[in-house]
Amino acid sequence: MTHTDPYLALSAATGRFSYGSPRAVTLAADATRALFLRSTGPTDPVERLWLHDLASGQQRMVADPAAIDPHRTGETSELPPLERRLRERIRLWAPGIGSFAATADLATAVFALDGRVFRCDTATGACTELPLAGPAFDPRPNQDGTTVAYVADGALHLTPGGRLSPADGALWGVAEFAAQEELGRTRGHWWSPDGTALLAARVDESALPLRHFADPAHPERAPESFAYPQAGGPNADVQLWVLRLDGGRVRLRWDEHAYPYLTAADWAGEGELLLTVADRLQQNVLLLSADPATGATRELSRTVDEFWVDPLPGTPLRLADGRVLTSADTPAARGVALDGKILTDERLQVRRVVGPWRDGRLLIEAGDGDPADQHVFLLDPDTGAPEKLTEGPGVHAVAAHGEGVLLLTSATPDGIRRELRTAAGHTAFPDLAAELPYRPRPLLARVTEHGLPTAVLYPRGHLAGRRLPVLLDVYGGPGAQVVANEPRRWQPKQWWADQGFAVVTVDNRGTPFVSPDFTRAIFRRFSQVALDDQVAALRALGAEHPDLDLQRVGVRGWSYGGYFAALAVLRRPDVFHAASAGAPPTDFRLYDTAYTERYLGLPQDNPEGYAADCLVDDAPGLSRPLLLIHGLADDNVHPSHTLLLSEALTRAGRPHSVLPLPGVSHMTPNGVLEQVAAVELDFLRRELGATPSL
Repeated sequence: MTHTDPYLALSAATGRFSYGSPRAVTLAADATRALFLRSTGPTDPVERLWLHDLASGQQRMVADPAAIDPHRTGETSELPPLERRLRERIRLWAPGIGSFAATADLATAVFALDGRVFRCDTATGACTELPLAGPAFDPRPNQDGTTVAYVADGALHLTPGGRLSPADGALWGVAEFAAQEELGRTRGHWWSPDGTALLAARVDESALPLRHFADPAHPERAPESFAYPQAGGPNADVQLWVLRLDGGRVRLRWDEHAYPYLTAADWAGEGELLLTVADRLQQNVLLLSADPATGATRELSRTVDEFWVDPLPGTPLRLADGRVLTSADTPAARGVALDGKILTDERLQVRRVVGPWRDGRLLIEAGDGDPADQHVFLLDPDTGAPEKLTEGPGVHAVAAHGEGVLLLTSATPDGIRRELRTAAGHTAFPDLAAELPYRPRPLLARVTEHGLPTAVLYPRGHLAGRRLPVLLDVYGGPGAQVVANEPRRWQPKQWWADQGFAVVTVDNRGTPFVSPDFTRAIFRRFSQVALDDQVAALRALGAEHPDLDLQRVGVRGWSYGGYFAALAVLRRPDVFHAASAGAPPTDFRLYDTAYTERYLGLPQDNPEGYAADCLVDDAPGLSRPLLLIHGLADDNVHPSHTLLLSEALTRAGRPHSVLPLPGVSHMTPNGVLEQVAAVELDFLRRELGATPSL
């Protein structure tokens, strides 16, 4: 794709400054080596498999897709449908090796490439293509790498060994849509420690409605369909089975009607399985122990919340001594509890439990003051005493950990660094990504009686006294924070500011990391709290920043942010004067079960809330310019959401613009985002009268 703007061209060429960064870092059991994925440099999108020796610091390539098949294109159309959809669910665009699995000692690694499966000897770099029953997805080796399990055509297979799952019309070995998109579980089969059996998910989607996709730009292609769990309707029927290699089969038994969501599963040893299940409204989460020989389960812990149990990655967690760590929320803080006793105090907002690390203590990621920052701590499970391992503003996180080894990623206002900590000292972990072009300095503040996190970003070289149109760059939905001391997210915002806008960002109530009370304010209704908070924040910031021209306010966003952008001009045209709404879910009755019902409940039980959050009936009141943008291959927010609103606007005689993106998904990868930004810029400049500052 061609981009005439230098920043947009650089952003597209570098994958939004991500090409060349290491990811999926996996440490060997003895913590002497690590496997990871990375391309060869800042403009190379093709990720290879690499090995890092911790003692020497040397890195070498293990597998190169270009060497394996010089003629492959890396196009997503070459992927099996199950893998293509999983990548959409986890927001992964990877023309090279998208993922890998390895034995505990990292001696053997396996990966899929365009439906083919390769097994690599990591010591020599020799990779062998394995015989398959068909285009494969999610290959995983047994304990010694001699047998690989994979999914082909919805069935679980072994190579060598053949088909393992029965031919009963269900999908085997995969995670269903709700688990992948909303519940944090992306896999559906797990090897036993001794390699004699697989724990496998059985997914029956026959009761679900189908969503269809046709590409209008290619009418010769047949439409594609997949099962979609729509709010208020049926979910996939998910079971867990132990499939033994000798032919034995055992179904795990729990109350699947009361707890239909399987959020996690794995082997805890040869004779025990652990699984986490939740009820449909996610107000009750259970950790269960299961006997793989009989399928019987017993409850180890139960987490209950009258609103919803907000997912806390890494919990519930059973420790080596049998105690169980769970999330524990008070109105003021996200914390953790050990066997029901709250372990953390209100100084910490726990965001992730990484796991046990040193001296029996737990690695956690948490905020401890400003929600724009995140730090890594060691938490004593006996006393609750935290030891802070990172310093300075920024978002600090654990990328990998093992015995005596910690790999940290620190995204700070000055850039991103990766640091490997061992007994020998601290060393940099190589990152080949492009240097970030801007060093933005957003002005952070907490405003209104709710303490809303906000940021104002001016053009570089802005002269005080020059009034600027305001661009509210928004998300505003649950589960995603925008105001954070993480530099990559401010790069496009600085570009927008340099086009002549004062860019404002606000995390309204309903977003995470301030407090549970702050997050739960949107319980059973999305729109009103978000709209009230964003308007109040704009007015508070306008009082502090006289250069914000509140008579020229535009709003842009994608996904939930697109929903808010359209909501803003439809319901508050007195405040918002133009909107660019990308991939907006305009009617949550048409969105998925697990996400929507967690916050709004069932449509049958909360019809008023769903109606209040639907935008379609607001169409006759549109009085401000509105640009709707949607990828026609978006299987997360189906393009029908935009088309239904556009249809209602047209019938009401309300002018608006629609930008359809044929063949584009929810991710807008491969330079599409930058092309869309150029269109949005032209629209917002025209409607708000912005002029470039540089």
